[in-house]
Amino acid sequence: MTADDSLPSDPVPDRASGRASRGPDRAHVTLQDVAKEAGVSLATASRVLNGTAQVRADLRARVLATAGELAYTPNAHAQALASSSSKAIGVICHDVSDPYFAAIARGVMRTAADHELLVMLASTFRDPAREIEYIAMLRAQRARAILLIGSGFEDRDWERSMGAELEPYQRAGGRVAVVSRHRSLRVDTVLPQNREGAAALARALLDLGHRDFGVLTGPRELTTVSDRFAGFADTLADAGVPLRADRVAESGFTRDGGYAAATELIQRGDLPSCVFAVTDVMAIGALAAFRDSGVDVPGELSLAGFDDIPIVRDLTPPLTTVSLPLDLMGERVMQLAVREPAPKRSRVERIEGKVVLRSSTAAPHPSHAK
Repeated sequence: MTADDSLPSDPVPDRASGRASRGPDRAHVTLQDVAKEAGVSLATASRVLNGTAQVRADLRARVLATAGELAYTPNAHAQALASSSSKAIGVICHDVSDPYFAAIARGVMRTAADHELLVMLASTFRDPAREIEYIAMLRAQRARAILLIGSGFEDRDWERSMGAELEPYQRAGGRVAVVSRHRSLRVDTVLPQNREGAAALARALLDLGHRDFGVLTGPRELTTVSDRFAGFADTLADAGVPLRADRVAESGFTRDGGYAAATELIQRGDLPSCVFAVTDVMAIGALAAFRDSGVDVPGELSLAGFDDIPIVRDLTPPLTTVSLPLDLMGERVMQLAVREPAPKRSRVERIEGKVVLRSSTAAPHPSHAK
């Protein structure tokens, strides 16, 4: 006798009349309704109607007959997720207009096309609450996988809310993969070495002779910002060149944020010999601010960024930066999402950044010589 045979009998449909003696509202028939009316477990009804496993012939016939009598229509979205046949991939980034995210998204889409998958793209504009809302929407749409492209947040409430959305989605068969550091999420990760890259850049700028530095930073609650800032500042401190608090300007993680932060440094007076912007788009804004204020780069002040987005090599002067293989990062995170999950642990692919010295940096101006 099977577990299904031992279930108590519920009122069953009147086979002659074709009507159930006691049944659900037929406009809203669910899988649970079918299981109850057929007198089988929910798991057995699911296996029969989704075709995911062999079921005893008499039970199969009973479930199919009941489904027909109740006019049950399977949830196509749920079936797709259960069978991994959904063709939709959800990609959530901070701002797709930012060339950093656009380059990664290009790699994602190219790899998705190779697997004949459709990519749905959403921008959160660095709003943690909106990120949670988009994940909930993608869960409701039964997306095959959800990719988070961009920094996590140093926020315990956000971490708890994110886990509450992603854990049941993963238990139901959905896949999750991320780019950058998301401390509390147990998911497959493509991890750019932000701290190490910023440290290598600091050493390269010290080798040019700089000893007076400024930093243009985005919001510190973004893990990418905190990692890059810490890598740069800690390396300077280890070299006996501590970063002065009045040399740090914080603004938005954008081109306009870079312009505003550089303007703040200029207004403080007594500029440093070298400025590090924690992302290239901030460095682009900073370069415009220095030009508008008559500050020559690199004659009076050197400027460096991070990411190596395509446009920075065409600036005047071309930007020194830490180069990340952005397209490749997009390909790798997409590949993680379509692979079978690793048993018991998440996979982490570390991506090394390489310092690229260009004409925006040079030896310090003699006025900065110590």
